[in-house]
Amino acid sequence: MKSDRMLSILLLLQTRGSVTAPELSEQLEVSVRTIYRDVDALSTAGVPVYTERGRRGGIKLLPGYRTDVTGLTADEARALFVLADRGSTHTELGLGGALASALRKLMAALPAPHRPAAEATRKRILIDPGRWYAAPGDAPDLDELHRAVFAERRLRIRYRHSGEPAERAYTVDPYGLVSKAGVWYLVADRRGVPRLFRADRVRAVRITDAPVRRRAGVDLAAAWELLRQEVERRPVGLTVRARVRHERLDMFVRIMAPRLRGEPRPADDGWAEVELGLEEPRAVRQLLQFAENVQVLHPPEARAELRRAALAAAGLYPEVDSQFR
Repeated sequence: MKSDRMLSILLLLQTRGSVTAPELSEQLEVSVRTIYRDVDALSTAGVPVYTERGRRGGIKLLPGYRTDVTGLTADEARALFVLADRGSTHTELGLGGALASALRKLMAALPAPHRPAAEATRKRILIDPGRWYAAPGDAPDLDELHRAVFAERRLRIRYRHSGEPAERAYTVDPYGLVSKAGVWYLVADRRGVPRLFRADRVRAVRITDAPVRRRAGVDLAAAWELLRQEVERRPVGLTVRARVRHERLDMFVRIMAPRLRGEPRPADDGWAEVELGLEEPRAVRQLLQFAENVQVLHPPEARAELRRAALAAAGLYPEVDSQFR
């Protein structure tokens, strides 16, 4: 605790130039006598700190004295500038301005040899969490949710589930917000049971007067890990064997990765065989997006389902101009 407090004193002096003992005492929540003892300890350690009496006096550092108080290595500084880049999700939380200010302060506090590498990293590496082809206007009101999860109160939300036109109302105990591959989720308990709510489906949120009630010993990370495992371990109701053209295999793997079981098995005939785990036979319809580049081999019910879907789609275009025959 003492070393942390002394580091805080050094940071404040380096930032403000002059601070009175009562100001440090109030900010660090210790007595004025403790502040003076810490200042003496800094001086003994070789830090050029002194006390100046008078109306404009205070505790000061000798002019020109600066030290690297961040403790960051060059690689650690570069990592921070990558993760906190302008392409990250801080803007969605209403923290874009605060982040920019923090980065400026961090750059100023870095030792001179580290600054060129950190600046070069900002110019050469960009993190963009946005999804391709995201529908315009589907961004959630994260600013409102951000304020709500910090209120330490129960929330009343209106939520629209996928495939349901009507909204439902829930009273939840929030743990926090999680961004997963560019998609934001509200992690909360409902009646003591962990639940996951997509932020872009939260239509309204109201902070109630009731204090939040979280499960003992459970924090955001623990609640998220449990929910993440539940999503990723959903039971597979149908195993589908299919083949994919080699030239479309990379795209197929990227899109269908969560449902792939094992590695694709390329063959010499221009196709690769794959195995997929689907929740139900109707889920096989998503393979229609690959058109003639994917052929379902087994089981028969999956082939029949895909055939019905293809015929139904073809039935929407009964008349075809002769030039396209």
